[in-house]
Amino acid sequence: MQKALDKIQKFIIILGVVLFPVFILPGFSSPYFVPKEIFLAGIVSIALIAGLLKSIINGEIKFSYGKFDFALTLLTLVYILSAIIKTPNKMEAFFYPGTATFAILALVLYLLINQFTKYSKRNTLVAVFVSGILLSIFMLFTELKVFSFIPQLPSFMSSINFNSMGSTIGSIVFLLAVLSIGIIYVIKEKDIVKKVFFSISSLIIVATIVLTGTKLFTQKSQELILPSWQTSWIITIESFKNSPIFGVGPGNYITAFNIYRPLSYNQTDLWQTKFSSANNFYFTLFTELGLAGTIAIIILLIAVYRKISFDMTKKKSNWEIVSLIILLLALFFIPIAPALLVLLMILLSIFSSSEEKYVVIATNKISSLIVSAPVIIAIILTAFFGAKAVAAEMNYKKSLDALTKNDARGTYDYMTKAATQNPYVDRYRASLAQVNLALANSIATKEELTDIDRSTISQLVQQAISEGKAAVTLNIGRSANWEILAQIYRSILAFAQGADQFAIQTFSQAVALDPINPELRVSLGGVYYALGDYDNAITSFQLAVAAKNNLANAHYNLAAAYAAKKDYDKAIKEMNTVLSLVDENSEDYKTAQTTLLEYQTQKPVNTENQISENSSATLTQPETVEEPIIKPPIELPEEATPPAVTE
Repeated sequence: MQKALDKIQKFIIILGVVLFPVFILPGFSSPYFVPKEIFLAGIVSIALIAGLLKSIINGEIKFSYGKFDFALTLLTLVYILSAIIKTPNKMEAFFYPGTATFAILALVLYLLINQFTKYSKRNTLVAVFVSGILLSIFMLFTELKVFSFIPQLPSFMSSINFNSMGSTIGSIVFLLAVLSIGIIYVIKEKDIVKKVFFSISSLIIVATIVLTGTKLFTQKSQELILPSWQTSWIITIESFKNSPIFGVGPGNYITAFNIYRPLSYNQTDLWQTKFSSANNFYFTLFTELGLAGTIAIIILLIAVYRKISFDMTKKKSNWEIVSLIILLLALFFIPIAPALLVLLMILLSIFSSSEEKYVVIATNKISSLIVSAPVIIAIILTAFFGAKAVAAEMNYKKSLDALTKNDARGTYDYMTKAATQNPYVDRYRASLAQVNLALANSIATKEELTDIDRSTISQLVQQAISEGKAAVTLNIGRSANWEILAQIYRSILAFAQGADQFAIQTFSQAVALDPINPELRVSLGGVYYALGDYDNAITSFQLAVAAKNNLANAHYNLAAAYAAKKDYDKAIKEMNTVLSLVDENSEDYKTAQTTLLEYQTQKPVNTENQISENSSATLTQPETVEEPIIKPPIELPEEATPPAVTE
């Protein structure tokens, strides 16, 4: 029985190592990451239970420890503490993107492989190489469009950008690390059959790297989009100043990005793009985990350096460790993906020399059972609550699918079910708020509203506000959540008393959390404009222009506000600026010319229109408050008041 359990444990781990990079599942909003999290949790849980049962039957628990245990345990502990202390929404840290959970599971996998013999570790290294072969095949199939000829496969696999790791550059780094293993085995292997296997497989991996790499750097659709080093560095430093010990929390990088990115970022082509990681793993780690995480990773890098130096001193022919070096160096230039984190842990466990040292934790069946029972119970409880989170994520995906089919009822029902099953995910609550608002707007477009329609609109608006507030409460530092709530208040200005001040309050908070976002300032200015407060509208639009001086829509709105105050000289000046920023062949240019003519009619001036090649967003003039849909206007209850800002 002990031998059977030992074989099961090793087989499960080897299987997990082989399949992890290519494991995907449809039915999730992220078919690459959440399924990998579920798969890794399943592999680790089964292997851990098998090992514990073996120890209970044997009446002894021995624990082998290696050279990287302290550093990795410390790093994982920092992930957990930072997630608990700093990440506003724990579901982001522990479920999706689940950075802390991946760190925990990868550490457990590391410790499990640590218990292997030297021979079993060698087999694990071969399994890593085989996983690279599978990944190469998947990538080649994508390039050759093989998946598109198999209608039974999920539609996302037919995309020319499909990658089972969810990241092309991450896959290339994975293959580079794995390739070094194959090359070393080609050199070291004496068996001709094995030498041929590693040679052919290595050539396949090389071909995949060359083909995919060439496409990555030559085709715009495959272009790697990352924030610049300067932007990433500034965000890292500013985050450290404000949260030095534990950072901003795992999975919370985008909040730091919104608050701390430099004004110069608005002058780049990526100014509307929000990033959930820095341009490399180490900057992301420093930002999310602060000084504690940085110390842990430095300890790990020192331990790796000492291991390599020791092997060189002893003249050990352990050249396979080059794969680990390649991976650690590559992480200075790219963000880490779940598969790369797991690969890192696997390689560290293989080279940890844990087969040389062990400690006995339990010496009889009873003590083994006492040690094992809490772990088994924890696995069962995690599986129970994890299943609910997984079910909620699947319903969320169903709601998105229903939305693409214009199935309003299905969208609402599945979204509601997701939020009910897991009410702690702000994505669900924010999406549900938008769905409620969309349904209310849909009913409001009817030519003749019945009393039932008015009542339904009122209920949907109340639900939208409630869900929007819930999203804000779950992640009060996320600007996007405040923006959604603000948009809800903005949409009901015409028929809800008090919505005007709520809209201003929530838009102002969204701006505070994303201060250089010019579009948010345009939105806030639009609320002031709708209320006839043109002075504050002008101030908001001016700040939008200051944040991005070549944003045509900001100048266009500023011109409208000046015109509303009958300051036509300034309005005409701004419209000339708009004309200099938009393409003369665009509809925006015609709109700007017409508006300029209107202003000139009221205040004639002679100006020369200068045209540039810069493009702009569609010009949208600030809206005025429409006639109330519901009469008399509804009074928002106290529950509709925006959440208080505690930070």
